[in-house]
Amino acid sequence: MAQNKSTANEMAQVETVIGRILQVGVIFSAIVMLIGLVMFLTTGFSGYDGSYVPRRMGQILVGTWQLRPYAIMMLGVYCLILTPVLRVVVSIYAFYKERDHLYVAITTLVLFILLVALFIGING
Repeated sequence: MAQNKSTANEMAQVETVIGRILQVGVIFSAIVMLIGLVMFLTTGFSGYDGSYVPRRMGQILVGTWQLRPYAIMMLGVYCLILTPVLRVVVSIYAFYKERDHLYVAITTLVLFILLVALFIGING
């Protein structure tokens, strides 16, 4: 009985962490995008010629380092996309702690699919 109570407490803590990850991820992403938007609106310049928007992670990171507004906004978008991926990673841990091997396998497959899709999207 004590084992079940400690497992239930730990699962409640994991669910709280998952919720907090989603909250912080969305808020952080919104702040990053807002910084880029404010920079764009105050300067009137995207940081790039014409209608170019950086889409590859390397371009976004370099553009962010160079304080280019479009790159900063795209970094916020990527952070927003990666937030649920982090949630899946934490869920794998939660299912592992519950000794629910079926859901560990299913969630690991979901993570693999997400990572492959991100890789294709970043390099495609």
